[in-house]
Amino acid sequence: MAGAAPGPPVKVLAAQLRRAQRGAGGTWELRRTAAGRASLSLRAVWMQGTVLEVQRGAGGGSARLQDGSGAFTVLGVEQVPQGRPCLSAGKYVMVMGVVRSCSPEPVLRAVKMTDLSENPVHKNMWDLEVEDLHRVIP
Repeated sequence: MAGAAPGPPVKVLAAQLRRAQRGAGGTWELRRTAAGRASLSLRAVWMQGTVLEVQRGAGGGSARLQDGSGAFTVLGVEQVPQGRPCLSAGKYVMVMGVVRSCSPEPVLRAVKMTDLSENPVHKNMWDLEVEDLHRVIP
């Protein structure tokens, strides 16, 4: 898929995204050679994690999250659809966003956030969901 136009948000872990390299046209190349796969060109991602802290105000606010593989920052969290309020420490949330940077840790511009805290299956299965997806994507 390297060189192909980026598609819908791709499920990734913070540790995977931290290894991505800037590609052409605002895309990021997710390296998957350790898994025997070609690089994956992406622009938007789907990540899940526990809210560690929230900064309100400037630029629509930001939140720092942790997904088990590492931390990541989400910008513009006060400007996106959220359903139930989910901007408080300890909540487990899903974030769809556009990748802004990957190193030293991922930074996204939020497009959508959803609170997944009520069902622990979301958190328990996240690593496996991501692993399974990356086995299927060529």
